[in-house]
Amino acid sequence: MKTAAGKILLTGFEPFGGDSVNPTAEIVGRLHGMRIGRHEVVGVVLPCVFGDAVVRLKTALRRSAPQLVICLGQAGGRAEITPERVAINVDDARIPDNAGRQPVDVPVVRGGPAAYWSTLPVKAIVAALRKQNIPAAVSQTAGTFVCNHVFYSLMHALRRRRAVRAGFIHVPWLPTQGKPAMSLATLTKAIVLATEVAARTKQDIKTAGGRLH
Repeated sequence: MKTAAGKILLTGFEPFGGDSVNPTAEIVGRLHGMRIGRHEVVGVVLPCVFGDAVVRLKTALRRSAPQLVICLGQAGGRAEITPERVAINVDDARIPDNAGRQPVDVPVVRGGPAAYWSTLPVKAIVAALRKQNIPAAVSQTAGTFVCNHVFYSLMHALRRRRAVRAGFIHVPWLPTQGKPAMSLATLTKAIVLATEVAARTKQDIKTAGGRLH
């Protein structure tokens, strides 16, 4: 049985922390308007600003009415594509965001649950990437900066919309930013594949350990 055509919302971030580029914005720019299966990708670049990023995300959710949402973030220092398993209800910024905001030990959503699980098939995504020789691992932490802020807010916004699958994936730097790094071509290929897997996989695979040993 074919699934109905719909939208896939894919978000990235503007550069932050003194960088002049953010790989997630580049990926989103390349994939905006692309068709993956029967779905059209809607790409949106979010500001790296607490609060403002969520406002833009919610606007994109309302306008696109997606069936699948994948938010992307840059994780400098990581050598793998890392689908995130869980978002936690805390903002604790090591550095200021792009508006100079630096919340410390405050909830993302006051009164919200401690955490939300991703509804993406994170292990199936990792397995598919590794099959294509793209380094990947399940991550158990999205940090406490704007990436986690957006991830938690996304899952909170969709908490009653069970039919919409959603989650967050971190990607490494581009080679111009430092090491470890991946080329933009490899990163884009990885996110296309991850999106394909997420769109077609209804139940995640069962393997022992977050890193699929």
